[in-house]
Amino acid sequence: MSTRDVVFPAGRQALYEKNRYSPAIRSDGFLFVSGQVGSRPDGSPEPELTGQVKLAFENLNAILEAAGCTFKDVVDVTVFMVDPETHFESLWTEAMKHWGEAPYPTLTGIGVTWLYGFQFEIKVIAKLPETSAA
Repeated sequence: MSTRDVVFPAGRQALYEKNRYSPAIRSDGFLFVSGQVGSRPDGSPEPELTGQVKLAFENLNAILEAAGCTFKDVVDVTVFMVDPETHFESLWTEAMKHWGEAPYPTLTGIGVTWLYGFQFEIKVIAKLPETSAA
């Protein structure tokens, strides 16, 4: 069986314990990050869409940093969007500010009808640097 351990970003462990899931799992040289939304420290949604996207990336980057990674280590991305036909352009314009340079990770975009009060969620898999692989 593979070794795995939980990665918590600073200051948010209580939120994850309350909702009963791990923010990220380190296993076999990879980091599997749960979907990140534009939530404030208390878990409430950032009200404005581009603010949600920005905050989702900030929350994601906090987890990556806690694991010793950056977005450059991300190899696979899944994004979930409520009503992408209406919001895609503004949402993607904000996302690209945080995306980085080529080579880009793989991407799957999924339109959904509900995200627990949010409009954007990002889930990633990152390759851990050799020194932080568990």
